[in-house]
Amino acid sequence: MEHAYPADELMPLTCRGRVRGQEPSRGDVDDALGKFSLTLIDSLDTLVVLNKTKEFEDAVRKVLRDVNLDNDVVVSVFETNIRVLGGLLGGHSLAIMLKEKGEYMQWYNDELLQMAKQLGYKLLPAFNTTSGLPYPRINLKFGIRKPEARTGTETDTCTACAGTLILEFAALSRFTGATIFEEYARKALDFLWEKRQRSSNLVGVTINIHTGDWVRKDSGVGAGIDSYYEYLLKAYVLLGDDSFLERFNTHYDAIMRYISQPPLLLDVHIHKPMLNARTWMDALLAFFPGLQVLKGDIRPAIETHEMLYQVIKKHNFLPEAFTTDFRVHWAQHPLRPEFAESTYFLYKATGDPYYLEVGKTLIENLNKYARVPCGFAAMKDVRTGSHEDRMDSFFLAEMFKYLYLLFADKEDVIFDIEDYIFTTEAHLLPLWLSTTNQRISKKNTTSEYTELDDSNFDWTCPNTQILFPNDPLYAQSIREPLKNVVDKSCPRGIIRVREESFRSGAKPPLRARDFMATNPEHLEILKKMGVSLIHLKDGRVQLVQHAIQAASSIDAEDGLRFMQEMIELSSQQQKEQQLPPRAVQIVSHPFFGRVVLTAGPAQFGLDLSKHKETRGFVASSKPYNGCSELTNPEAVMGKIALIQRGQCMFAEKARNIQNAGAIGGIVIDDNEGSSSDTAPLFQMAGDGKDTDDITIPMLFLFSKEGSIILDAIREYEEVEVLLSDKAKDRDPEMENEEQPSSESDSQNQSAEQIASSSQEVDLVDQESPEESSLNSHPESLSPADTDDAASISPSEQNSNPTENHETTSLDGECTDLDNQLQEQSETEEDSNPNVSWGKKVQPIDSILADWNEDIEAFEMMEKDEL
Repeated sequence: MEHAYPADELMPLTCRGRVRGQEPSRGDVDDALGKFSLTLIDSLDTLVVLNKTKEFEDAVRKVLRDVNLDNDVVVSVFETNIRVLGGLLGGHSLAIMLKEKGEYMQWYNDELLQMAKQLGYKLLPAFNTTSGLPYPRINLKFGIRKPEARTGTETDTCTACAGTLILEFAALSRFTGATIFEEYARKALDFLWEKRQRSSNLVGVTINIHTGDWVRKDSGVGAGIDSYYEYLLKAYVLLGDDSFLERFNTHYDAIMRYISQPPLLLDVHIHKPMLNARTWMDALLAFFPGLQVLKGDIRPAIETHEMLYQVIKKHNFLPEAFTTDFRVHWAQHPLRPEFAESTYFLYKATGDPYYLEVGKTLIENLNKYARVPCGFAAMKDVRTGSHEDRMDSFFLAEMFKYLYLLFADKEDVIFDIEDYIFTTEAHLLPLWLSTTNQRISKKNTTSEYTELDDSNFDWTCPNTQILFPNDPLYAQSIREPLKNVVDKSCPRGIIRVREESFRSGAKPPLRARDFMATNPEHLEILKKMGVSLIHLKDGRVQLVQHAIQAASSIDAEDGLRFMQEMIELSSQQQKEQQLPPRAVQIVSHPFFGRVVLTAGPAQFGLDLSKHKETRGFVASSKPYNGCSELTNPEAVMGKIALIQRGQCMFAEKARNIQNAGAIGGIVIDDNEGSSSDTAPLFQMAGDGKDTDDITIPMLFLFSKEGSIILDAIREYEEVEVLLSDKAKDRDPEMENEEQPSSESDSQNQSAEQIASSSQEVDLVDQESPEESSLNSHPESLSPADTDDAASISPSEQNSNPTENHETTSLDGECTDLDNQLQEQSETEEDSNPNVSWGKKVQPIDSILADWNEDIEAFEMMEKDEL
């Protein structure tokens, strides 16, 4: 009020107000500013919570006297709703409460509510779309589409933007009796529910407001979606409509099934929910533990909150985005309140004083690192501690409110906070609205919902005395395994002691780089160290370390060291060069280059992008796994050796066939039915040692692609292939040669089927090499099962998902979730009808349409991430 009023926000470094148009544009961030004294309105009910009733009364008078809602400015519908409309309604709620108490606000006659109604009508034109989803922006004075409005041309909006209206709009309808607001908000929510991905029950991040098509098909609980889920549950609480709870429960089941990887919450693709969409998390997901408390699912709430707290302890604040190994992805921190919100709800649920200590840490960090002479400045970079001249209105609206309530005793708040529900901006709406002005007809839509097997649904809006006994040890037992999940240096003291003993002659029982999941001796050593290997239903493998299950304390220390080495090995491989896919082209009769198979590259051996392609006849090695000296060197001499995946490292296979005189190698997946159409492309990693001695090219084929070569060998004996970075033009001379044909017509037909069946496999390589590289987005490099493979994950494919992103769950005393083991999951036999002998070939136009859609979605995701 001293330095910024009547501007929308304070600029705490320069001690002045931020006025839209007078400061350099910050892009979409400025869409929250509407020249309506944003911070004052947003913090009205905070003053009452902090027992500043006299200041609240003065602030309301200033709002009524000074604020103009009829400005020629384009604002965000979402931000204006949650901050300004919500702020006016929250202020009205507490103003009538104070008036009833008889001491303050005796002059008040619903003036804030009339302002809220005026603003509500100004926002309604945004809903003038065929879908009922609102435009993302609106001009407060001129509305939508008029030339002077300078808006109304947008086609996309975020799911949260369209799905975070129901509380404020329904409250406005219930307060005023004007049902139109609640009707419009319900219609938008209904449309989003109808457009959910039916097989996964997830929603995307961005949707076309006219067609309802998903523009960004990744799904999570962070930016772009977060408050959509929040408002489904809270709409049930505030309005008493069971359909909102049923929708939330359906979504929540999908979230816990696909997105939740405790303690992480990772974005996935809505059509392939077993495939992670990114390897980092954003800070907005910090609200989710608080929502889980309201839902009654306490354990994952404690786990995720503890992980976030460890990140905060490492960086003082929660970075805007951080990776799965807890490195900074986006370094800024605009003083977001979501973590404080979850801390408050967890303390309410558990009564554990630990969360008071967490709150104390937040306050100390704010005062130590963010407080400046004129306010609190956002962090420009949490690593350096540099500031940004910015203090968003939500800092006073939410952060102070939740921190005060965290420490407040019941008598410190002049009203019963349990009589109100918090909006996503922490504004307070009274629960008695559920029985007021109920004029909205409710459809009986129970039949739309799937019966879900989740006993937690019985505990929505839990009674803390029954569900969560006031026993701090309960929450502590859940937090304990995660207390060092972020700090990778935690076992160094132990490791130093062990390494000294190793140098003195003792030998470590098992090093991560030597580990093979198929070696029984290795598995026995892991068991002794308290490390167990768990095969999940979706094909992933988890490593879990429980120190108490180790044979001895020394073995437990060895287990910690092993897990730490696995983390470092994974991190090292993530930094290694990512390579585009390669091509295996069958050039011999009767194929003549028509069959091109998509192949995974290797991080070692001859680089086909820098050297001439390798051409030669193929021959199977003996032993077929290539894990020992070949017994048929004369068969592979001067040829390209075929070897099967498994039993040993890729590099070891390469050395064995190279020593036998092979000029190249093709590793064929041992997971029957796997295909590049439905599985992320493999990139073969080294074995952690120097691989410069490997000079031949090595490529990887999935089972279905490999079977094409194996079937061709059985049919024609002599099969010649070309290993290259991309398909070469067909050889017209070879194709035109007259060759005696003793084969039957059916054999020739089989060859044609092979050729046509591979068209989809290499479609992108042949049609659009540039788009091919776009579809090979390296998401995760991790130590493979026994082959030390790494995966390259395409963004989107229109087929059933095949999970190939592996996380390692480390539940031990000191663990890190970036430690990953990779095992190729089983692929559904039906998922690719095109790489098989007797099935119908998918039309090229259809294939092209599928790929183009995937590429567009991927480009949009890449652009957004950038």
